[in-house]
Amino acid sequence: MPITTTDYDNGGDLARYTDSLIATKDSREPDWDTLAFQAKAGDQYRRAQIRYVGSGATGNHEGDNRILPSGGFTFSNMLLPPGAEGPEHTHHDVEEAFFVLEGQVRVGIHRGEDEAEYRTLGYRDMIVVPAGVARSLKNEGDTDALFCVIIGTQKPQIPTYPEHSPMHGVTRD
Repeated sequence: MPITTTDYDNGGDLARYTDSLIATKDSREPDWDTLAFQAKAGDQYRRAQIRYVGSGATGNHEGDNRILPSGGFTFSNMLLPPGAEGPEHTHHDVEEAFFVLEGQVRVGIHRGEDEAEYRTLGYRDMIVVPAGVARSLKNEGDTDALFCVIIGTQKPQIPTYPEHSPMHGVTRD
């Protein structure tokens, strides 16, 4: 359930309401498990999600009471160790934005198996990828990369992986 204004509108405790709108860095923990299933396709897919608003598309984290409920978007940080990749995937239902906070991230925009364009993004660089466009990520640097991931819906559909992807057919089991 998204954050409501009920307590605010009805004269509830403003301090408690304000606190309910905040997710601090110190209250976040990198979750190496939510995407761990992807490491079945190779260790390079091991990375951590640090959730702030909503839970993204790849996991069900409704029991995590540290997450601010999503009303219309998700917001998380992704931690990519050196050499780590986010595999080529497509969100068919929603756009996704990546904003780099630390390190460098090579982003790929893919069209089919044999056509892709790559760009390297650094500190405070951003890319927005429309719904239906295949994308990938890789940390080609020698330090961790940390970047914001914003998905434009409360709960995205599970992304798909093309047949040529090492992730195709990999399941959470």
